Amino acid sequence: MNFDPLNILSQTVLLLLLAPLLTGCIRNWKAKLQNRRGARVWQPYSDLIKFFRKDMVISEHASWVFSFAPYVVFITALVAGLLVPMVTVQAPMSLFGDVLALVGLLALGRFFLALGGLDPGSAFGGMGSSREMTIAAIAEPAMMLAIFTVAITAGSTDISHIVQVAQSPAWKVLNPTHVMAFAALFIVLLAETGRIPVDNPATHLELTMIHEAMLLEYSGRYLALMEWGASIKQLVLMTLLVNIFFPIGMVTDTTPAALCIGALVYAGKLILIAAAVVVVETTNAKLRLFRVPDLLGAAFVLGTLALLSTFLFQ
Repeated sequence: MNFDPLNILSQTVLLLLLAPLLTGCIRNWKAKLQNRRGARVWQPYSDLIKFFRKDMVISEHASWVFSFAPYVVFITALVAGLLVPMVTVQAPMSLFGDVLALVGLLALGRFFLALGGLDPGSAFGGMGSSREMTIAAIAEPAMMLAIFTVAITAGSTDISHIVQVAQSPAWKVLNPTHVMAFAALFIVLLAETGRIPVDNPATHLELTMIHEAMLLEYSGRYLALMEWGASIKQLVLMTLLVNIFFPIGMVTDTTPAALCIGALVYAGKLILIAAAVVVVETTNAKLRLFRVPDLLGAAFVLGTLALLSTFLFQ
């Protein structure tokens, strides 16, 4: 397991460039299913450029936490992405962390996101931060249970090692245990990225918004970092979902031909999971806030059953 700066640089560039495109594709496909024209798939790039060019308006009640939070949210999402294998079976920074480090980085970003919403003292920011932490209290354990189910089967919490073991012939993709863990992690994906039925990222209705409520006070460069960080987090969770449970097409060498094949397969898996998210969002209505814990509770139960079944049926 060697420290490869070129691998780190290439995956960093891939995370930075691919995350906004994935967000744009989901928005565009959702609009098409709803018989709307929708924005172009590259619209998030234009939005980020616009936000970086705009001046910032900062509340007089904001402290250093408000200015520090966007950088923490962005950097934690980016570093978490370097712990997850994308095209090759070896993650660039797997030497420095495993599943626990990944969950911890995402939790750290969420913590500062909530602090950034609370810091200006606005009613909407405090409301969104409170709701975000309530959802995280159920979503994080469900995510850890789902990932630990696969980690126990692989015998390691190192994500790269899990992917390598998952490529062995003895690995059962449609194992009922893995199916339950996959379902639990998919529900967590919807919650962590603020998708319907948990949240609606396309609205600013004060009675229903969660993630957007924490961003209302942000503008300019800070808003760009928040939005970019959210897109990277979405890409990281989707990559984790498809590469752990379906490690098909991931390459072990770095020859140009192998990397091209691995990139095409990876893109195909991302398209499938993004299409699944779009279908769920289009065919479901947003849940009432007090019904969201029921959905996440179902994910927690699925993750618990998946974890217990690894001990009962191995």
